Amino acid sequence: MDKFGKSQPVKRVEDQRFLTGQGQYMDDDVPGDALFAAFFRSPVAHGRITALDLDAAREADGVRLVMTLDDLAGAGIDTVMNAATVANRDGSKAAAPDRHMLAKDRVRFVGEPVAVVIAETPIQARDAVEMIWLDTDDLPAKLDIDAGGEMLHPEAPDNRAFDWGLGDEAATEAAFQQAAHTVSLNVADNRVIITSLEPRGCQAHWVDGRLQFAYSGQGVWAMRAQLAQKLKLKPEAIRVTTPDVGGGFGMKVMPYPEYFCVAVAAMNLGQPVHWMSDRSEAMLSDHHGRDLTSLADLAFDADHRITAYRVHSKVNLGAYNSHFAQAIQTDLFSKVLMGVYDVQTTYMRVEGFYTNTTQVDAYRGAGRPEAIYVLERLMDRAARELGVDPWELRRKNFIRPEKFPYTSATGETYDVGDFNMVLTRVGDQTQGFAERKAADAERGLIRGQGLCYYIESILGDPSENAKIAFCEDGTVNLYVGTQSNGQGHETAYTQFLSDQTGIPVDRITIIQGDSDQLPHGGGTGGSRSVTVQSTATLATIDVMIAAFTPYLADKMGVEEADVSFDHETFRAPGSNLTPTLTEAAKMARADGRTDLLQHEARANLDARSYPNGAHVAEIVIDSYTGETWVDHYTVVDDFGNLINPMLAEGQVHGGVVQGIGQALTEHVVHDAQGQLLTASLMDYALPRAAEIPMIKFTSAPVPSTSNPMGMKGCGEAGTVGALAAVANAVQDALWDYGVRQADMPFTPNRVWELLTHGSVAAE
Repeated sequence: MDKFGKSQPVKRVEDQRFLTGQGQYMDDDVPGDALFAAFFRSPVAHGRITALDLDAAREADGVRLVMTLDDLAGAGIDTVMNAATVANRDGSKAAAPDRHMLAKDRVRFVGEPVAVVIAETPIQARDAVEMIWLDTDDLPAKLDIDAGGEMLHPEAPDNRAFDWGLGDEAATEAAFQQAAHTVSLNVADNRVIITSLEPRGCQAHWVDGRLQFAYSGQGVWAMRAQLAQKLKLKPEAIRVTTPDVGGGFGMKVMPYPEYFCVAVAAMNLGQPVHWMSDRSEAMLSDHHGRDLTSLADLAFDADHRITAYRVHSKVNLGAYNSHFAQAIQTDLFSKVLMGVYDVQTTYMRVEGFYTNTTQVDAYRGAGRPEAIYVLERLMDRAARELGVDPWELRRKNFIRPEKFPYTSATGETYDVGDFNMVLTRVGDQTQGFAERKAADAERGLIRGQGLCYYIESILGDPSENAKIAFCEDGTVNLYVGTQSNGQGHETAYTQFLSDQTGIPVDRITIIQGDSDQLPHGGGTGGSRSVTVQSTATLATIDVMIAAFTPYLADKMGVEEADVSFDHETFRAPGSNLTPTLTEAAKMARADGRTDLLQHEARANLDARSYPNGAHVAEIVIDSYTGETWVDHYTVVDDFGNLINPMLAEGQVHGGVVQGIGQALTEHVVHDAQGQLLTASLMDYALPRAAEIPMIKFTSAPVPSTSNPMGMKGCGEAGTVGALAAVANAVQDALWDYGVRQADMPFTPNRVWELLTHGSVAAE
């Protein structure tokens, strides 16, 4: 990486303030005159609202305002939340029932906001919420993801939101008819709660004719656009900011009803209004992830080469269409439908269903884990049924390096890849499994090994802005359009700018999360940040060097064409003047050339990049109790060129832990009435540090050709690979015990039941 960064493992610069308690999160900066919001939420999963008594709440101590949907509508705002929809297989539009910011006539999940109270203190607001009386004509709860049941929306009489398809159904069917072997597996992907370290929160204030809105999100410009649309304001009348954010995981990308309610209250009252969710409230109201089942089939020829792939998924959308769910479940799923395998025909069908549960937006991996989990579980099953080594089955079907750029059957063009090289590297690092398995057996323990080879599609918004400004004190500000949620963006962006310009790291400050500072930004999501933002930074550097060159040529007494910049200093033959950028900026300031002190550019990537890699998990099961734990975990990833390998490794570690958590312990449970039974950290089992092994990470880069730095992105890669690696390891351990269907989460009780009673092959 001589040209595009030194790729050094630099420690995170932001950790100094985070680890010493100096981070500034949503709840750390509350104005002294702020009022506080609290939401009254539906206590039932499904029912018609027959009475809503707000009188006692309105008369309670400290209460300044109580609002329902009628009050929001009376304020003249658009109360319907935006939601993406897709086209059905027959060309018709998917169901698009309205979701209002507060419940209208009917409640459809436990935790749906019905009213908001604004009071002088948080306690007063919460006390007043307890005084609200809601009466409902309760209706049956619909919880399964199948057509039928109690109707949630007239627009979807069978509760099917959409029925979408992709691929060549006829050719795929023909390939299955001609196949020498076919393998099928019904795969369940359990629902999870995002559980970010910091719950959601926001704050609004109407100041001098402008709405000042702050929230713990993943980007400010999309939020500003939503506020402008719904509140019927001009975008320039709104400033959106984001403080430090304690975790996002995709869940904090989209707007939520609470944000608009708080903004309306602040505009009505003329004082700052602050809202912060508590943990159980977050578990009820934040968008969940996963929750789908897939029937998947592979067709093979006599030489065990894949000829066709077919999958039919049923996905849970929750009570309403959320902001992105339909698009994510279809578009992003399809990007990696074929994985890393050379397959010519495929067909995918996805059905989305409404249920009386919180929205599901496929986040904590944004669609990629679902697709890879299904395919890699099926590949593992195929190897067992065909009597083939699972590693060799994958090698035989890999897209070979000479076939790149490779256009998949779903229309995605993979630019580069060397999957066999990566698999060989991880195989070299996982030797000795047979010996470990034999030693465990002597102690009554069962060891299994699971492999997952993943690929994911990275881009999101392909455009990004950056701005570089030289300050009077000699420091440099880099303004970015993304938003760190804990990934280490400040370190990566500082390091990249320093590598490309020679500006000392300790003189660079990253400015993010302020819609007034840049005209546009794409925010953070889909592992886009470092790749797209660095492209924008590189474009800004080019603009900056081009601007300084004629000025310095005059100073040096040479022709413009003779001036060059070597990523540290400007030079020209025949001149002894070799200024750095900061020295050049100081000279320009002294000469009154303020036009040289700020530079801005917008860059666009025309193609996606495709990080990929191999995960190998070894799990151990106590045959007497069913207790299951991950004992070894090895990852070799192709992320392309890296700015900072330490940050990439940290991202992988965090993602793997997420995957282990879902595979072994995390699971959202509702009772028959739709009540969430896992609504606290006493009931919802997040992974603990003591349950996680050392995770070995190795980078094996094949630089991407889709961006000038050769990067591929890495934010979600750990989770994408971990789910199937751990699940395949458990299936491997249980196979000799007659277990043919093992689904997450692999809790001690579930594994003990499987060991005790076994299972039959899935139909």
